[in-house]
Amino acid sequence: MGSMRIVIAGSSGYLGTALMDALEGHDIVRLVRHRPDEENEIRWDPYREALDPAILDGADAVVNLCGVPIAGRRWNEAYKKRIAASRVIPTRVLAEAVAAAGTPALLNASAIGWYGDRANVQVDESTPAAADYLGKTCLAWETATKAARQAGARVVRLRTGHVLGPGSPLLAKLAPVFKLCIGGRFGDGRQYLPWISLRDWTAAAVFLLESDVSGPVNMVGPTPATNREFTKSMAAVLHRPAPWVIPGWAARLVAGEAAVELLRGAKIDPAVLRENGFAHRDATVLDALDHAMRRPR
Repeated sequence: MGSMRIVIAGSSGYLGTALMDALEGHDIVRLVRHRPDEENEIRWDPYREALDPAILDGADAVVNLCGVPIAGRRWNEAYKKRIAASRVIPTRVLAEAVAAAGTPALLNASAIGWYGDRANVQVDESTPAAADYLGKTCLAWETATKAARQAGARVVRLRTGHVLGPGSPLLAKLAPVFKLCIGGRFGDGRQYLPWISLRDWTAAAVFLLESDVSGPVNMVGPTPATNREFTKSMAAVLHRPAPWVIPGWAARLVAGEAAVELLRGAKIDPAVLRENGFAHRDATVLDALDHAMRRPR
């Protein structure tokens, strides 16, 4: 496919920065909250006003990656409201602009929080949302794309797992602990920790931009890993033992409710990517960690 004009919101985050690099050569417009200081930046404030559909003139696709971080913060009621609002409101504003402008495609962030805690039951994109806080938040987030879908746009909802890459937020928190030889699995270690390598996430996003796929897409690796397997791989990559079991109460003490991200999860199948011919470069969590931590060969 030739050069596309792509409007991106949330381009300054971890995934947005990597996607910008992967889309080099395309015509990129960045929606930013700060005063524009680059030629390709346009200021917007989704919390105050609608987005002028004229900004999307000629755009082949809009990519929305907006949302405050979930991990690493205590989830008091105020922050839980921020988590939801920072996802749902920009999505609704962009979906309405996509509908008004007739933009052909919207790729919108979502998360594996959709699935909640499913123990050992494998789930795919057809599985309904969980009834817990993250499940309800993801449902509201994905539902906010409604205006674009009703207008006939191709809407893709990117249900992203833990992204493992150089400088990734999860690894930035865990690597120092493992390097001090005090790393370990969380809880009993049997729960699944859905993962994807950064380079596979960006390749999959570009693949989806260029495809005719619509609907939810599980942005996870091809081989599900338990927390125990993740811990073992992390220890191997860093050449450190990881003997400890970190009890749930300790994780919650540090991370509050955000600890649910590490203490429970789902065995998630990237069925849509596989069925549409996408090939992951990193087949296992060890491959992803090996690349992320840049271990010399």
